[in-house]
Amino acid sequence: MRDPRVRPNIHAAGAVLWRAGATGPEIAVIHRPKYGDWSLPKGKLDPGESPVVAAVREVGEETGLPCTLGRYLGRVTYPIPGHRQLKRVDYWAAEAAEGEFTENSEVDQLRWIPLDDVMDELSYPMDRQIVRVFARHPPKTSTVLLVRHAKAGKRSEFDGPDDQRPLEPAGLRQAAALVPNLLAFGASRIYSADPLRCIQTVTPLAEHLNAEINCEPMFSEQGYDSAKDAARQRFLSLVTDRGVPVVCSQGGVIPDLTQWLAQRDGLTLPPARNRKGSVWALSFIGDRLVAANHMDRALSTGIVTG
Repeated sequence: MRDPRVRPNIHAAGAVLWRAGATGPEIAVIHRPKYGDWSLPKGKLDPGESPVVAAVREVGEETGLPCTLGRYLGRVTYPIPGHRQLKRVDYWAAEAAEGEFTENSEVDQLRWIPLDDVMDELSYPMDRQIVRVFARHPPKTSTVLLVRHAKAGKRSEFDGPDDQRPLEPAGLRQAAALVPNLLAFGASRIYSADPLRCIQTVTPLAEHLNAEINCEPMFSEQGYDSAKDAARQRFLSLVTDRGVPVVCSQGGVIPDLTQWLAQRDGLTLPPARNRKGSVWALSFIGDRLVAANHMDRALSTGIVTG
């Protein structure tokens, strides 16, 4: 029995890495000679690393394949044999890009197994648990990344119009830290409410992608409150299977918008403070929300899946 006083102190991340096969999705299963097992690719977070960045890195290191994260699948927690330690592993669906498996110091074989047969190949019940969640929906979902702007200076200390209040140094660091996390999901298009602090939050990503920031006033607090139905429909219009949009908005918009989506599609969201610099990774099939993965400003993970 797990000792309730022992909290997870080893954090890891991994993925159900998939590709399209002749008869349906195929799942990557790796063999680790050190343990003699067949498992899903995963590994421990490096110091200061977020779970989403670690998941992409570990998949690349263990399989040699680049990937793009999609739907969040949940986490497993288990004791480390011989230690009073618990290991927590967060998992995402991840679509494999072109590449070749490369044998490395940890993994000597990779097999692509049809989804219908993969349960028999995996060594651990926890991996099978995650694959069952993966199999509930089609492997490919559409992602929208909904970002709350990073930390700005206090309104009372800024003399100009509030929509011109800029990010403070801590906010600029948050904006830079968002880039690898958004890229892990394949971020490709950028939309922002019109306050300067929103635009500045996605500017590092725009510079990295050499992409335009599309200004959307209805995603500001004032614009959303004045035309809520139109703003919601505009948000849904961004859901597509062609690229991954990033939407930067404000604290008065994001909780209402995410709750509306969740209630409409039958999900219950976990408590989330929606702090500055946080991200919702929203996964859709068509225009139906099927999973919501929240990353706070420290980019740790709180989730709900349907």
